[in-house]
Amino acid sequence: MLKGKTIVLGVTGSIAAYKIANLASMLVKLHAEVNVIMTRNACNFITPTTFETLTGRKCLVDTFDRNFEFQVEHVALAKRADIFLVAPATANIIGKMAHGICDDMLTTTLFATKAPIVVAPAMNTGMWENPILQDNLKILRNYGHHVILPDSGRLACGDTGSGKMPSETVLLEHILMHVAKEKDMVGKRVLISAGPTREALDPVRFITNHSSGKMGYAIAKVAALRGAMVTLVSGPVNIPSFLSVKRVDVVSAAEMYSAVTELSDENDIIIMCSAVADYTPAVYASQKMKKSDSDLSIPLVRTKDILRFLGENKKPGQKIIGFSMETENLIENSRKKLIKKNADLICANSISSGETGFGVDTNRVTLISANEVKELPLCSKEETADMILSYILS
Repeated sequence: MLKGKTIVLGVTGSIAAYKIANLASMLVKLHAEVNVIMTRNACNFITPTTFETLTGRKCLVDTFDRNFEFQVEHVALAKRADIFLVAPATANIIGKMAHGICDDMLTTTLFATKAPIVVAPAMNTGMWENPILQDNLKILRNYGHHVILPDSGRLACGDTGSGKMPSETVLLEHILMHVAKEKDMVGKRVLISAGPTREALDPVRFITNHSSGKMGYAIAKVAALRGAMVTLVSGPVNIPSFLSVKRVDVVSAAEMYSAVTELSDENDIIIMCSAVADYTPAVYASQKMKKSDSDLSIPLVRTKDILRFLGENKKPGQKIIGFSMETENLIENSRKKLIKKNADLICANSISSGETGFGVDTNRVTLISANEVKELPLCSKEETADMILSYILS
């Protein structure tokens, strides 16, 4: 995802510096070129050798180090950077950045770069709440720098409060938001449904399905990376939503219907990726189940058809996309669904293979529109999501 991108990590003197080793490793696994610049104080918490081992590149500390690749190292690296993350950012480095002080390798490189600069403060709660620090952060924001707010929790000093640097995953998501994808969906509002629904039989038991929500969450993530304003209506799943995605949690098919239909008019693209139950119990079972009651009949009623409602109430210019999961007659059954639901596109996939369907990380989708049937290759769900969105935009 980050192949060809140059990420510069500025590490300063905070105990949270140890987290950046894992972040550097995560970035390398995404095929980014990772360069690390450390302050001398940072070397008291983690060694340059650690970063050199993880990134395969020299870790820079000394402004006047003569063992470097480029003629003027800080200028060359500043030009190469696609994004510059300062994490952990101490009160000291924030003050220097706010007032143009360039007295080491990190600050001189920051001052020379035109790449987006992201700052992740990490410090004691008292320092974080200091009005001077907050004024300096306002200055950085006025200069266009992005500030990641710290978490709250128990700090290394033993205090509990704000000032804790967010996890490596959160830092990675901020980097991805800036450089991972071309922002070709800016201005688009996208509504996505994902995951299963649960239909209660009684206060203890429920009917559900095997949907993991992975495909819908992948589409939401990629749409956000491409600049869209994304709302994700999610059934009960165990997946964190991506940075900037607005998430609406639901449980039942009725709640899914209400949430999606209420939000539908506000969105340009609606993608129904959830596996909504076709039936729900009419009422809770009126008697308790016993071992001898294996054939107990519980009255069921059909749930409202969300995709059909969206198709019948489509506003001008709006795109309605549905998913179809079949065990046989994939194209034929999906084409019928396209027509019946008045959708613009059906993304059809089969559950007959262990590489596709519920719970796995790969998918092979066939896109079916009024004029075309296009089979996508077997790939990760994020890659599939990217191809689906590109097809919709085209």
